[in-house]
Amino acid sequence: MKSSLYFLIITLFTLASCQDILDKDPLGTLDAGSFFQTADDAEQAINAAYQPLLFSNGNNNFYWAFGEVTSDEAIAGGDGSRPGIIELDFLTHTPRTTEFNDFWKLQYNGTNQCNTVLDKVPSIKMDETLQNRILGEAHFLRAFYYFQLTQVFGDVPMFLKLTPPDELKVAKTPKSEIYAQIVADCDKAANLLPAQQTGSDVGRATSGAAYALAAKTFLYEKNWDKALEYINKVKALGVYSLMPDYEDNFRKGTQNNNESVWEIQHANLELGVGNSLNQWWRSKKVQGYGFAEVTPEFVAAFEPGDPRRKFTVAMNNEDYFGFIYKNSYSSTHFSVRKYLQDTTVTQPADGDINYTAIRYAEVLLWEAEALAESGKVAEAQVPLEEVRARARAQADSTAVDPLPMITTTDKAEMIEAIRHERQVELGFEMHRFFDLVRWGIAKEKLPDFQVGKHEVFPLPQTELDLNPALVQNPGY
Repeated sequence: MKSSLYFLIITLFTLASCQDILDKDPLGTLDAGSFFQTADDAEQAINAAYQPLLFSNGNNNFYWAFGEVTSDEAIAGGDGSRPGIIELDFLTHTPRTTEFNDFWKLQYNGTNQCNTVLDKVPSIKMDETLQNRILGEAHFLRAFYYFQLTQVFGDVPMFLKLTPPDELKVAKTPKSEIYAQIVADCDKAANLLPAQQTGSDVGRATSGAAYALAAKTFLYEKNWDKALEYINKVKALGVYSLMPDYEDNFRKGTQNNNESVWEIQHANLELGVGNSLNQWWRSKKVQGYGFAEVTPEFVAAFEPGDPRRKFTVAMNNEDYFGFIYKNSYSSTHFSVRKYLQDTTVTQPADGDINYTAIRYAEVLLWEAEALAESGKVAEAQVPLEEVRARARAQADSTAVDPLPMITTTDKAEMIEAIRHERQVELGFEMHRFFDLVRWGIAKEKLPDFQVGKHEVFPLPQTELDLNPALVQNPGY
């Protein structure tokens, strides 16, 4: 990080998606001073800022483990080759757990690349529309990386410019200040980005993604009015709607659809480029590692006839990507289906199913939550029903009165219904642990959870050793 910040030496990675939005020839290591001369240089620089998003073998991005294995939706499976995943499952992780150091470096690589773009691209003589788009993407991506850093670690150092080595050893920035910067970056991004990307640019950040990330930030701050303000900005764009078929959000041929607000692109072009969830989550019986096995408690959360269960979880005698699933495929008798695909069409470690970090269904559930928390229970029924109606339309025809409308006027009951809907609608989309924490109910769901400690994860020991100004999170 130090050398790239001070000497402005950057390595530009080739990123690719199903839409070829980042399909460029790789460059070697170049001096930034001589590199940033043309519009093509600027585009390749912003492309590199997308690299740390990927769930690839090269990145070792274990954000999914923080969101799922620590929660009540999954347990650590596999053959024990990732001891850190087991530590996360039992909440026995420490500052030396490898996954934290990997994630820290990955996110700061992302923020550093964004800062490089924001520092260098304004001075390039190029088409103004293209320049604005690139700068907008950099603002949004920086906001996204810092949001994930605060989700995982709480207060962290924040750098908004290229910084020399002797200025890197700084204390943590309070989360409230980081949230304010996230919103500021999202506002800038929304003003610079189009509502929709087209052609080869599909998959890049948009103004809708920026508004949505700001809304999520306000939701985490429990600022319900501001959350609703930004949710309305997302809706006012008029470009998002629920897909009639829930599973179209997780199929290769229907990605980047009308429900996708912010989708991280993967491509099965060569080893190390694709989505490794395809192997990490797949059963060991079918060329996988089985690192996240589904809990019976999560399966029981689905109401009778809810079609989202079979789209999310595989169980005995069901189709499992060309195989017939058996109880022996998992120690819990259940395995994840989302982000997986048939092994005959891809290398197991390099899937090309994208990860949609924000779906419009989630935006609607944010709206329902903010309304209910504000005491507007009747109004909260509307976005909640929109999500449930889609599932009801696909419900098992043999079920009796599947997914009935939620008509309660009691605030507490409505909030509980919305929380339940988030779990079944967004299962294994990496939100659950963070939801339990922000709702203040993690201890109720996770017996090993220690209040005052486990709300955030420990800062990596490597970073503490390098930076004496850092103070470890309480309890670690």
